[in-house]
Amino acid sequence: MGETRRYRIRGVVQGVGFRPFACRAARELELGGWVLNDAEGVLLEVCGDPARLDSFAERVRGRAPAAARVEAVELLERRPGGGETGFEIRDSEEAEAPRRALIAPDLAVCEDCLRELLDPADRRHLYPYINCTACGPRYTIVRGVPYDRARTTMAGFPMCAACAAEYEDPRDRRFHAQPTCCWDCGPRLALRLPGDAGEAGGDPVGEAVRMLLEGAIVAVKGIGGYHLMADARNERAVAELRRRKRRESKPLALLSAGLDAVRRYAEMSAEEAALLRSPARPIVLLRKRSSPGGLADSVAPGNAELGAMLAYTPVHHLLLRRELDTVVATSGNRAEEPIAFEDGDALRRLAPIADALLLGERPIERRADDSIARVTRLGGEAAVTPLRRARGYVPEPLGAPIEPPPLLAVGAQLKSAICLSRGAELFLSHHLGDLDEAASRRAFEAAIGDLRALLGVEPELVVHDLHPDYASSAWAAERSGLPTLAVQHHHAHLAACMCEHGLTGQVLGVVFDGTGYGSDGAVWGGELLLGDYAGFERVGQLEYMSLPGGERAVREPFRVALALLRAAFGSLDGLGDLPVVARRSEEELRVLGRMIETGAGSPPCSSVGRLFDGVAALLGLREVAEYEAQAAIELEQLAASGPRSAAPFGWALHEDEAPLRIDPRPLVRELVAELRAGRASAAELSARFHATAIEMTLRACLEIRARRGVDRVLLSGGVFQNELLLRGCHAALRDERFEVFSHRRVPPNDGGIALGQAAIAAWAARET
Repeated sequence: MGETRRYRIRGVVQGVGFRPFACRAARELELGGWVLNDAEGVLLEVCGDPARLDSFAERVRGRAPAAARVEAVELLERRPGGGETGFEIRDSEEAEAPRRALIAPDLAVCEDCLRELLDPADRRHLYPYINCTACGPRYTIVRGVPYDRARTTMAGFPMCAACAAEYEDPRDRRFHAQPTCCWDCGPRLALRLPGDAGEAGGDPVGEAVRMLLEGAIVAVKGIGGYHLMADARNERAVAELRRRKRRESKPLALLSAGLDAVRRYAEMSAEEAALLRSPARPIVLLRKRSSPGGLADSVAPGNAELGAMLAYTPVHHLLLRRELDTVVATSGNRAEEPIAFEDGDALRRLAPIADALLLGERPIERRADDSIARVTRLGGEAAVTPLRRARGYVPEPLGAPIEPPPLLAVGAQLKSAICLSRGAELFLSHHLGDLDEAASRRAFEAAIGDLRALLGVEPELVVHDLHPDYASSAWAAERSGLPTLAVQHHHAHLAACMCEHGLTGQVLGVVFDGTGYGSDGAVWGGELLLGDYAGFERVGQLEYMSLPGGERAVREPFRVALALLRAAFGSLDGLGDLPVVARRSEEELRVLGRMIETGAGSPPCSSVGRLFDGVAALLGLREVAEYEAQAAIELEQLAASGPRSAAPFGWALHEDEAPLRIDPRPLVRELVAELRAGRASAAELSARFHATAIEMTLRACLEIRARRGVDRVLLSGGVFQNELLLRGCHAALRDERFEVFSHRRVPPNDGGIALGQAAIAAWAARET
């Protein structure tokens, strides 16, 4: 006797070919029924022989399309009977129900579409918007759920008869692929010269390639916004791009046709190659070759690493054929502005930078920068550390420690991202940029409205950083119109790492970053926090130093170096032989010395990030930074070229009062002695400093475990973007039988702060 079963499928099951997959599976098993998208995910009903129904359910659970992520298969109803023999895909239901459907991230173009793209016999030969159920844009084109063409930016492009036939054919891989289009019915590209109201004639892609080969800068519209591109081999073009973009020395990302092109300029492990080829297609930080394949020096001046990514859109593959296989592909913006993603805005903002713009007719609903990640070997395994989470990963949710009421977390000032809760899911937004810029603040507000509308959530609480001067905190207090909760910055770092690993209970968080507003009003950044989502105790810290000039010292590490010297030696007298002192005028030394002595304009600071900056300045690496963390990055790269085993400098651990204090003054005195003696290279001294930082972390954790019994350690904060430090601390702690956790799904920097804020607020809601 036959049977009918109704299932609810939850997870990433819209826009990834799940309905066509279910339809084919049912027809192969000779089952009847239907499947549709709705606001909660996928709803389907199947009828037929019970044994075949069991087989169908197993296929749904275990053989879903690669881009899908099935989180739950719920049997809603089971009844005898049901003699239908046909299985169909029904129109989506738009009933007023809570939105629970998950939206897929944008996907790199697949191999099947690439074969068609380059096949002269195919009707989509060289068509720049080719896609199917396994690839193409999702998050950046969707306007609502259920995910159907009418609720995407493809709504304005009705399918031609040939595309409609593919869309309706269960045997075709474009069966119900919503962005399906071709030369006859889909969007087109156009090349526009700044100041020219008309489009350049001929082949826009071919003309763009010609211009790039001749040294021009071309703005190219991608999935999540515009890139500024230049021939990566042309020093003049890359240097000019830097000048126009006002990006003096920060490395520029590279876009290559394939792995062979990347291998010419960078070293690459199997794990790094796999990450480069993954559907997310992030920028991956790789070690630069000693002879980097003819790359222009201006791509990454003085930097041992390169940021590489592989072509992920059809347009990229069309540009990177034959003569041109690698280009600089940096975000289409100037300075720290948000990336341009709307054509009118791109024409206005990028015209002073680009010699031409390759426009595309398909609108982008929301911007999404390229994600950035690196691969680090931790505990014998290759671990991916995200440094910027955006295209390819967003909007994949993370689980809340407990289901909260609807809430919005607005993150920090730098590397801004927001987080919205929906049920027990926390949705961390794409990277929004630094909120110092007015354009970024507008993008921040727009993202809040967009995410609320997309998820169908009206928050009841806004969570923000404790720092009163952050633009996000000001928005929460003045513009949100909702109750607010302030969360200490480093507690949010700890909670973000806990949340992504699904941890509860007490942990020891080693939170090292640049600057964050401390609970005592000082500048924190070298913290050992014993706590959980409910709260924390500051059980250890880097000894306070002076930060002369406050935020100015972040841009001018020599100020930190002078503060370290004064703390270590009592004054700057007798230190004039040190270059960092000798290069200052008497008046400058007098003013800065007075600031340090009195504390005027010089807040107390416990930041490990600033300690790294100060040491870099003492070693003569970087006295003035041109971009965030430049001094610390150069210090790390110098250490990587030094000896593999280096003896730590001396330092002190003061245990006489709580919190225990890590004192770097002996380190500074010994470093100065080594500089004066001239016995060691700067690379050796940097390696010794890193060994000291690892030893300080380990001994402090051992002391806290002896006192408090905690053996779970979390490593968080922007300083743990330093691969040497992360790898060294992880290994040292594991050797002492600590259970060690670091970031794998969200950045350790402030890009993960909003997630931690949301997790803390969720727990607080449980307590009330």
